[in-house]
Amino acid sequence: QVQLVESGGGLVQPGGSLSLSCAGSGLTLYYYSVAWFRQAPGKEREGVSCVGRRWGGAFYKDSVKGRFTISRDNAKNTVYLQMDSLRPEDTAVYYCAAAWGNYCEDDVRRTDYDDWGQGTQVTVSS
Repeated sequence: QVQLVESGGGLVQPGGSLSLSCAGSGLTLYYYSVAWFRQAPGKEREGVSCVGRRWGGAFYKDSVKGRFTISRDNAKNTVYLQMDSLRPEDTAVYYCAAAWGNYCEDDVRRTDYDDWGQGTQVTVSS
């Protein structure tokens, strides 16, 4: 049973920080490209960030570049998204996803990813 579980969402004021976790079970995330997506009400699900499989590097959408950081803890089979300087427009349900393949080279594309978590709500509001 392949499972991805997101956690760490919540309510934060503009300018604040949150750290999201994506814990894998039934798969070793080290061998997968892993991405974070988000979806706000009435909007399409959009890619936010990703990290390449094994020794692959990270990619960030321009809207979060310099504010968000993606990282791995292979011993815990977990991928994180550290979110700083949060803005109201960051409000969304955040999903992690994994892809068995060589992805996350120049973009984060929904169609590349096979396994998805259930999502965690992030709300940025004063």
